[in-house]
Amino acid sequence: MSAWRNVSLWMDQVDEPLIPRAPLIGAQEADVVIIGAGYTGLWTAYYLKRQAPELRVVIVEANISGFGASGRNGGWLMGAMLGEDRLLADLSPAARHESHELLHGIPDEVATVLQREGIDCDYRKAGVLYTAARYPEQETSLREQLRGLHAQGHTEADYRWLSVNELNEQLRVATPYGAIFTPHCATIQPAKLVRGLARTVERMGVQLFEQSAVTQWYPGVVRTAQGEVRAEWVVPAIEGYSVTLPPLGNHLLPVQSLIVATAPLPASTWAEIGLERGQAFSEASRQVTYGQRTMDDRLVFGARGGYKFGGKLRPDANLTDDEVSLRRYLFGELFPMLKKVPITHSWGGNLGMSRSFHPTMLCDRKNQVALAGGYGGEGVGASNLGGRTVAQLILGETSALTRQPWVQQDSSIKQGLRTWEPEPCRWLGYNAIIKSFVHEDQVLANPVSAPWRRRFACGLAGFMESFMK
Repeated sequence: MSAWRNVSLWMDQVDEPLIPRAPLIGAQEADVVIIGAGYTGLWTAYYLKRQAPELRVVIVEANISGFGASGRNGGWLMGAMLGEDRLLADLSPAARHESHELLHGIPDEVATVLQREGIDCDYRKAGVLYTAARYPEQETSLREQLRGLHAQGHTEADYRWLSVNELNEQLRVATPYGAIFTPHCATIQPAKLVRGLARTVERMGVQLFEQSAVTQWYPGVVRTAQGEVRAEWVVPAIEGYSVTLPPLGNHLLPVQSLIVATAPLPASTWAEIGLERGQAFSEASRQVTYGQRTMDDRLVFGARGGYKFGGKLRPDANLTDDEVSLRRYLFGELFPMLKKVPITHSWGGNLGMSRSFHPTMLCDRKNQVALAGGYGGEGVGASNLGGRTVAQLILGETSALTRQPWVQQDSSIKQGLRTWEPEPCRWLGYNAIIKSFVHEDQVLANPVSAPWRRRFACGLAGFMESFMK
């Protein structure tokens, strides 16, 4: 039981016994079998049972619900999706507006489910602040992003610029240059959501087996060490753990994101920082930082992690001293009063990155396999959209959900998902990109860096980032 609590601050905080459900033993038959009891699998099961209560739905989970990214993430429930600008660029204004409405509605859809099902996961919809907070180049970059967002059809109601004074009303950082604010984001306690969803789908009649790692799957059959499920549809919902089940590992690369949490901070400290309403925030470097103020007044702060050669999973949740120190340095630059604050929890997790650098929702009707994944670290919200979409694809329904450009209908995994390059190209490429981001951050964070060095660092990092688009 204590091992499950060591997964993250979030799992440590849940007020229920972390006792695994019974494993799959023997043979089962179902209409739909789902591999993985994370957000994608549970949302898929939920919407299937909402729309077709008579369906026999079975979920098999290798550990317990909340063990993977669904119990380890930063708690941002975003009304946006990785790569949406590229995916929507060629659509008509009307189609693009439909897509934006669908994405922006994700936090409100989740809130509706939470209220309907009585799930308390500390939901607060107060938006997110993308801050220019450490060097002036961040302001230039953010203003360019804002122009791009407005060019795509977003309005001031969706994304707007905050002056330094306006930013200070919500979040006070050491060297503010301004921020982009969007209301389309909520913060949650991730483990409470995934555990609550697991209880909910069980109540709806879904069979959930835990400690049942899948050893083999193919259309119509999912096998574990002690049993098997035969079903009309198979839904592999394992995201960053796809490397464990061929052929998914060729299409979804497991990368890590690493997070720390401080001890609860006094009211006087939060009076200096802000975030009174539960806003999320990010500091606009390519290090991909993110944070929130928890309900018990901790600062939770994360930043991009790494990639292991061969796509190996990070086996434990413990961070090294260097990994903790980097995150302490980054949030200490924003909030100098926190440079020596106690850090009580640190953890990491595996997430799935597709070669197209955007999520995909896929339906292979010939083999009756459906999936959603490749969220690239934005899966708390995108998984709800994915679950809704996969449920409709399985049920053969057509709606705004199923006609989006990220949906691949009547397509096999091999046809619908791009394949990652073989090693060592993956490892060399990923690390070269990350090193360029680190170099840029180090140069720009130094106020005495020569102008030519600053331009070179920005240009190099931008060039390397282009390979991720």
